[in-house]
Amino acid sequence: MRLLKHWRTPFALALAGAGVSAAWLTLASPTTVDPAEEKPGGDTTVFEVGLNAFSFPAANLDEDGRTTFAIGNSFFRRNWVEAPSSTAARDGLGPLFIARSCGGCHNQDGRGAPPNNFKHGWTIEQPIALLFRLSVMGADGKPFPEPTYGDQFANAAVQDVKPEGQVHVRYTEHAGQFADGTRYSLRSPQYRFDHLGYGPMQPKTMVSPRLAQQLPGVGLLEAISEADILNNVQQQSSRTDAIKGMANRVFDPFAGKEVLGRFGWKANTGSLAHQTAAAFNGDIGITSEKFPNENCTPKQTNCLKAPRGGDHGGPEIDNILLGKVIQYQATLGVPARRDFNDVDVRRGQALFAQAQCAVCHRPSYTTGTSPFPSLSGQKISPYTDLLLHDMGKGLADSRPDGLANGQQWRTPPLWALGLVPDVNGHSFQLHDGRARNTMEAILWHGGEADTARQQVLKMPKADRDALVKFVNSL
Repeated sequence: MRLLKHWRTPFALALAGAGVSAAWLTLASPTTVDPAEEKPGGDTTVFEVGLNAFSFPAANLDEDGRTTFAIGNSFFRRNWVEAPSSTAARDGLGPLFIARSCGGCHNQDGRGAPPNNFKHGWTIEQPIALLFRLSVMGADGKPFPEPTYGDQFANAAVQDVKPEGQVHVRYTEHAGQFADGTRYSLRSPQYRFDHLGYGPMQPKTMVSPRLAQQLPGVGLLEAISEADILNNVQQQSSRTDAIKGMANRVFDPFAGKEVLGRFGWKANTGSLAHQTAAAFNGDIGITSEKFPNENCTPKQTNCLKAPRGGDHGGPEIDNILLGKVIQYQATLGVPARRDFNDVDVRRGQALFAQAQCAVCHRPSYTTGTSPFPSLSGQKISPYTDLLLHDMGKGLADSRPDGLANGQQWRTPPLWALGLVPDVNGHSFQLHDGRARNTMEAILWHGGEADTARQQVLKMPKADRDALVKFVNSL
């Protein structure tokens, strides 16, 4: 663990020393640094980098909160085991699953990666942190789970239960170039399901890959008021360009009603409790009060007959333990920005705004009231509007999700993005990990974001480098 240095050099002096042009000075107004920008999580911010940067409790968390944080951390990271087991508090894995723990997908509380070992062009290891949603379209035009394999493909299972199968990925490269002649290549994925354990899938099954995202700040996102998010919709609706974000509306079993969606790549869950309980059930096979059923379809008879964990057929994780895991995630500290007043970073920030990236990636909010007091009333900088946007056909999965169509994706928060290589050892981005770095992620932007993409294509290399340096400072 190493502490970040605190730089307080006045921005005007930094500009003078670097010989920055007068034209850029106009673009980058104001020329003073807001010290709050160094602390994207407000008082929750932790000054940490390296492997454990995403795993510290919020800096302002009290002693009781830290005790709960430690318990939740234990149940988040440790593997669940098959039932029946002498470890009654942790049995109930599966019968079908893709990971044995929350940390299996969110390693070090970070971002997952797609499989990256290839043979004859296809990946050979099974993905863990890249899951696949499945659905087919009904006669009424509404999607429903694939009849044999359900709504999520599981490539692992407990003993005496067949896994649903294997999934493999290959990529096709697409060459392009910037206006200055510099070449780049983007890759698009293709998926193949084989060794299917329960017969063929329906031919027109719709598939949506979803990569696990980093977790710091999720509690603060939940503390943003619904009014602030809906205000983003109102402001964008009056714009004369293509940017027109919309909110998803989803049923939340914890609220017992339809709520504003704010989590997941399609904003298809409305609360951290919903997101967490659904992930326990879908990813690990752990039942809870709101998700009491195992993910076995009628055709998966050995899955239906498998032993269950929990007491006397009850939930495999009770509300108390589930609450501690939820609180653990909610109170993870957001890492401080690095080099936030560096000259190139500030120039990149100005270019980010000039290209209209900050419309969807809204920089800042002040949180409302949270059930976790350390998260209330914090000035935060997540860089998201939490809305759905049409990102074009290139990124589409053609699978509806709530009010979202196949081309719409929630604007992902950008905070802590630059620390993913430190924590997880890679820089894969977007919902399926196809982008190998920040610039590739930018170049995949289409639809409502195509105008911004065109501006980036016209930038000289120095500006492109500054833009990336800014995003990676967040």
